Amino acid sequence: MEVLWESPAFVKGLAATLLPRLSDMKTRALSAVVALFVLNTATLSALERELSVAKGEGLRVTDVGRGAPIVLVPGLLGSAFGFRKLLAPLVGAGYRVVVIEPLGIGGSAKPASADYSLTAQADRIDAALGALEIDQAVVVAHAVGGSMAFRLAARHPRRVKAIVSLDGGPAEAAATPGFRRAMSFAFLIKLFGGMRRIESMVRSALRERSADPAWVTDEVVQGYMAAGARDLDGTLAAFRGMANAAEPEALGPRLSEVRCPVRLLIGTATREGGIRDPEIVLLQQRLPSLQIERVAAAGHFVFEEQPQAVVDAVIAAARS
Repeated sequence: MEVLWESPAFVKGLAATLLPRLSDMKTRALSAVVALFVLNTATLSALERELSVAKGEGLRVTDVGRGAPIVLVPGLLGSAFGFRKLLAPLVGAGYRVVVIEPLGIGGSAKPASADYSLTAQADRIDAALGALEIDQAVVVAHAVGGSMAFRLAARHPRRVKAIVSLDGGPAEAAATPGFRRAMSFAFLIKLFGGMRRIESMVRSALRERSADPAWVTDEVVQGYMAAGARDLDGTLAAFRGMANAAEPEALGPRLSEVRCPVRLLIGTATREGGIRDPEIVLLQQRLPSLQIERVAAAGHFVFEEQPQAVVDAVIAAARS
């Protein structure tokens, strides 16, 4: 298995987040020492493995650090790689950070016949947290991962202390109508262009949903593609499963059961691909405790463009 911590982009992201722009020379020197220490410690102690939650259903889990648990859940295009700028600051602040990649996403298993409903995904996350002996976690979720987090809190409240949703709303389906249409022609992706076509699509999605697409380098695009590219057939099969998944229950009526505090971070630069205004209104109406923070100079991937804003929100949620 490819080790996340050996990715050059991942290491650069860790170093960048741990070397803030400080005016005092002594403080800067101390920060550099702490950065190197945390980076080396994380590299040695990180545990990346596949955790079986059911027959044929293994979730890739990255587990690093010690302390109160923070659980990161990526969206459809994501993986642990996407959260590389968050891990070191959170570990350095004294937290245990766990990335759980849902079934069919990132490096997790991609069985063609699995239940890819958001409800089933939430139950798998619960099973993974049980295996990891984690309760009362701050769950940080991006995009459609937000709907999984809300469902997790409603169905398994003991697992969730707070939710930090990164541009993720109360989606009632894993895929948009556009995504479902695209997946109905998924076989053409392989026939006409294969990985080069997919790389172009991923690059465009990242750039179009950003305030400043300068962060979308070749190295980053490869990082986002790495897990899915190892099994293109499986990835496309899983995405088709998500596109066709039927939800056993609606989330909207259960939002009032999400008793934990929720922080919603929204990048102000673009609304492409993010939470929609009616979804924000629904959260405001149904959630007992909701705080909305609009992050300037960030788009849909707020954790890429403004990682410190995300780190601050997560630590605030953990300390509340």
